[in-house]
Amino acid sequence: MSADASEPESGPGSEPGSEPGSEPGTEPSSEQDQLCSEHREPLSLFCLFERRPVCAACARLGGRCHGHRIRRAEEHAEELRNKIVDQCERLQLQSAGITKYVAEVLQGKNQKAVSMASAARELVIQRMSLVRSLCENEEQRLLEQVLGEEERAHQSILTQQAHWTEALRKLDTLRTSLVGMLTHLNDLQLIQKEHDIVERAEEAEGILDPQESDKLSFNEKCAWSPLLTQLWATSVLGSLSGMEEVHINERTVSPLLHLSEDRRTLTFSAKKSKACSDDPERFDHWPNALAATTFQAGLHAWIVNVQHSCAYKVGVASAQLPRKGSGSDCRLGHNAFSWVFSRYAEEFRFSHNGQHEPLALLRCPAQLGVLLDLQAGELVFCEPASGTVLHIHRTSFPRPLLPVFAVADQLISIVHQWPQ
Repeated sequence: MSADASEPESGPGSEPGSEPGSEPGTEPSSEQDQLCSEHREPLSLFCLFERRPVCAACARLGGRCHGHRIRRAEEHAEELRNKIVDQCERLQLQSAGITKYVAEVLQGKNQKAVSMASAARELVIQRMSLVRSLCENEEQRLLEQVLGEEERAHQSILTQQAHWTEALRKLDTLRTSLVGMLTHLNDLQLIQKEHDIVERAEEAEGILDPQESDKLSFNEKCAWSPLLTQLWATSVLGSLSGMEEVHINERTVSPLLHLSEDRRTLTFSAKKSKACSDDPERFDHWPNALAATTFQAGLHAWIVNVQHSCAYKVGVASAQLPRKGSGSDCRLGHNAFSWVFSRYAEEFRFSHNGQHEPLALLRCPAQLGVLLDLQAGELVFCEPASGTVLHIHRTSFPRPLLPVFAVADQLISIVHQWPQ
């Protein structure tokens, strides 16, 4: 197991002129470094247990490495050289792969990214141009309809003015004639004019009293447009400034509902909570709750997450909505004080004052957007993700109004962020 250690092994990192495989910048090993510090014999062996060079004396009986696995140092060095060669080959292959990846794949990716970005810009410009053109055309169409309706109403009013001006003239002539008969004719002459008097009275009766007519009023439906409503609803819900900070008034929450700490989530429970105080504002039978915010004027919008519930109602209610009892006057959509969009299983409808309008929806909305425009007298329900308008109700709403909620399955939550 002894080895010839007369020639020193090349250490890694020797200067040019040293053994192959040496690393630049390392000093060549001195002859002193090639000897065992304990026995002063050449380090011709390698201890596999201690992982260090040793001399023959270290491996003999009594030596510190006796009984350890020992191999010749030159064999171990050769194995290391082979490992280094293998590693260098792997590194070379890895470098070649990276070089090819950078030169071909990344370059191709970059060119593709530039091309796709250009195509995406063109698509955005093309579609926005189409949208602008559509909006401009719709604006022109609606303005023309408004102008046409204004001219029609104005012309109807002018016609009526001319008609009633002529009627007034006739009535004034008849009255003047009858007054003249009354003041200037004696009894015999008055009797002889009886036929004329009857004719004038019949002529006056033929002039009818004015009647109210829709033709004399401006028809605001001329400005209604599904496209405009959808774009408007999407714009309002998509604008953070258009979103309302809606929280639920805990004093109104039914004992059948649990209100979360942030006052945004209502969870249904079949058993009434005993912890609820008997507040005069609380709904004591139906699973209803009102928001804390009241609306007197302007535009308001909020979004409700309804994806977990198969039985809920969302809408607005008057502050006059009764809270106590099981009658229809407290049930949302069954009285004159509430306007709600509701779901029960796979059925959707809009309800107000006991009138229920079925709504044909292609899918169950995960979120429900509510827009209330008190100036225009419009209540709009839509799906925020797609911008689809689900229902529009137009009326002159009483003031103040409050967002109202009901849930009879799982939970619903008010959200305060536009879905991206």
